[in-house]
Amino acid sequence: MSAREEILARVREALSGVERDPDPVDSPRITALTDHETLVDLFAERVADYRAVVERCASDELPERVAAALSDAGSVVVAPDLDLEVPRSVHDTDLTSGELDGIDAVVTTAAVGIAETGTIVLDHGPGQGRRAISLVPDTHVCIVYADQVVHDVPDAVALLDPTRPLTWISGPSATSDIELSRVEGVHGPRNLHVVIVS
Repeated sequence: MSAREEILARVREALSGVERDPDPVDSPRITALTDHETLVDLFAERVADYRAVVERCASDELPERVAAALSDAGSVVVAPDLDLEVPRSVHDTDLTSGELDGIDAVVTTAAVGIAETGTIVLDHGPGQGRRAISLVPDTHVCIVYADQVVHDVPDAVALLDPTRPLTWISGPSATSDIELSRVEGVHGPRNLHVVIVS
């Protein structure tokens, strides 16, 4: 018997005398979040809780907002198929890790945004590029369209292809040392700027 089978057998045994509730009660929080605009508001709030910069704009304002977010960046990398003109950008054509390390910022789109957790998921499809470009530069400007925002992780997983490489981002990269001093930028971008497009 594998460890998995053993654990599942224990769970089944523990639940053997428990009757299923034929009519589960909906969580009031889930019911309250059926309005999509409320979901997008919650997503923006949760992303900001992670110390990310969050702003919202209309689609015609997007180029200006992205340019403003990159005002301090000397160099920017984008996926070859990003459908947006980005100032001072180079297209990723298999840049080496050393070349990526010399680039200040990256601009990508996202596959999905999760309201409940404030998480952005990249599946490295169109506009997102390969995983390295979203992890090496110090600043990540990520474009999330309002219609990509879902309520929770199960909703996101239902939309994602598990055979694709997935990068789940919950705020700027951060870790703590043994004295609980927060250190940012160790495992990915130190700065996350999210532009939500309505």
